[in-house]
Amino acid sequence: MKKLVIMAALALSSVGAFAQQAVGTWSVTPKVGMNIANITKGDGDARIGLVAGGEFEYQATDMISITAGALYSMQGSKASDDGVKATLKLDYINVPILANVYVAKGLAVKLGVQPAFKVNSEFKIGGHSYDIINDSFKSFDLSIPVGISYEYMNFVIDARYNWGLTNVAKEVKFLGEQYEIEFGGKGKNSVFQITLGYKIPL
Repeated sequence: MKKLVIMAALALSSVGAFAQQAVGTWSVTPKVGMNIANITKGDGDARIGLVAGGEFEYQATDMISITAGALYSMQGSKASDDGVKATLKLDYINVPILANVYVAKGLAVKLGVQPAFKVNSEFKIGGHSYDIINDSFKSFDLSIPVGISYEYMNFVIDARYNWGLTNVAKEVKFLGEQYEIEFGGKGKNSVFQITLGYKIPL
């Protein structure tokens, strides 16, 4: 038993080397990357979009930090039927708030919550773009981000999955010049996201 306690103490003492920043310090990480987004409960294909913004990080302990930020995130989905291609564009300002646990030097696993606010909604179908009535899609979205990041020489590569909790659409129909499209009310955002950032100590 004594040996186990000593081994555990040694393991915990080595954790202090895992974090890149000193305890009690702040940093900011501007970042840019790519979304692979879709909406559940449908048969659409993924929409590839841009994600860009920044996150602040507070190093709470040797092992744990807290990040909060704002990211412009291009989401939605794509579809094709009888040669007609359609893209549903749903763009948000995401506000990720995450706990980061450093499990190795520069390597962190992360979990948190992410409120989001819709800033744009548009259909592009058959070569034409149509604005969507504001109340067709909910203006607020909530998801759970889970991911992993690795930092080397202040460069940070981050991969995360945003698991949507909110039904993004209401039960409505969109009428175009030649098209009638029905939105289901059960679909949620599903987004895989990878970014590259540069951490700047404050």
